[in-house]
Amino acid sequence: MPRFDERTLNGMGVLAAIVKSGSFAAAGERLDMSQPGVSRAVARLEARLGVRLLDRTTRSVTLTDEGRRLYEQVMPLLDALEEAATSATQGATAVRGRLRANIDPFFSQLVLAPQLGAFVEQYPELRVELVTRDQLGDMVADGFDLAVRFGVPRTSSLVARKLLETRILTVAAPSYLKRRARPVHPNDLQGETHACIRFRDPDTGRPFDWEFHRGRKKIVVEAAGRLTVNDVRTMHGVCMAGHGIAQVMELGVEPYLADGRLVDLFPDWPDDRFPLYAYYPSRHHVPAKVRAFLDFIVALAKPQPKRGERKKRSGTA
Repeated sequence: MPRFDERTLNGMGVLAAIVKSGSFAAAGERLDMSQPGVSRAVARLEARLGVRLLDRTTRSVTLTDEGRRLYEQVMPLLDALEEAATSATQGATAVRGRLRANIDPFFSQLVLAPQLGAFVEQYPELRVELVTRDQLGDMVADGFDLAVRFGVPRTSSLVARKLLETRILTVAAPSYLKRRARPVHPNDLQGETHACIRFRDPDTGRPFDWEFHRGRKKIVVEAAGRLTVNDVRTMHGVCMAGHGIAQVMELGVEPYLADGRLVDLFPDWPDDRFPLYAYYPSRHHVPAKVRAFLDFIVALAKPQPKRGERKKRSGTA
């Protein structure tokens, strides 16, 4: 029994081209092959199958009975393969199919959710499955097309694309500062004078260190406190309620700083940054659906100019 392999498939493709075009020469033009190359491909296929597929004369080429049966059985399969290849190719250029994304919960709630409906409506042939998780996990094994996470990337085979950097601020509510003296220096947070709300790193399971950066200067403080949380919104709420001091991303607390619900305690230590990255399996042949979603979240993540800056840019200030 002949083994089906790539040469057999190629031979059947050549046979189909001969039947459709009516001659070896026309099939060669169709396949960008020489006429002798077409003849050799058919001869190899006939030798592998052990049957004669074509009757050749100087004027015509016709299928034998065996050739006709093979052609009638094979053509639907070849057409299906061509259709599948075309569909896969369209997946590289057309935004369609299913997109599974693993998104950081805070980024999803704060930035993505208000605009996600517009993205879905923009691409009617795309189905979006959004999963919020604290950890990246095994993105490929879990079937995700891309992921969005805060933090510095760890070494892996994934492509990591930085979307933004947000400042880390140390903040407290006015009600807290009325009860306890405002700290003057980051080192004042050590000891029992202040209550610090710590945030658990989802990757290590331990609370984040409290760092302070100013230019090239960096200090790390052992912040004292009995409360540790793993949800950003909870940390914001507890801090605004006056329980203690928190280190938070500037992204998401701008309104609280603007209306006075939170106070930036150390504006003279402004250089601690925390990045947001998008991850996807490969930079080669990135599907159109992934590129479209990346472009969408990059646009969302761009910092918007403040009101005064917009006026200056428009020439109205």
